[in-house]
Amino acid sequence: MVRQQAIVKLKTGLQARPAAFFVQEANRYASEIFVEKENKKVNAKSIMGIMSLAVTNGMEIAILAEGNDAEDAVSSLVKLVEKEEV
Repeated sequence: MVRQQAIVKLKTGLQARPAAFFVQEANRYASEIFVEKENKKVNAKSIMGIMSLAVTNGMEIAILAEGNDAEDAVSSLVKLVEKEEV
């Protein structure tokens, strides 16, 4: 399992449009991918799951993945949330 912490720098956090881009990117990978905020863990490939976390700018999240392309998936998703815009 690959796990990496990230600070969300997207202006609107992971809401609406950025959440859709995040889920779209997660679905490019075969690995099982999850996002964790505090004690809540959701499937990164689920738009409803991501939006239920209510991640805003400046929050810390963990991105976890397990599978053949786990490292690439985590790296790509961390880069996405650490940008200011998508």
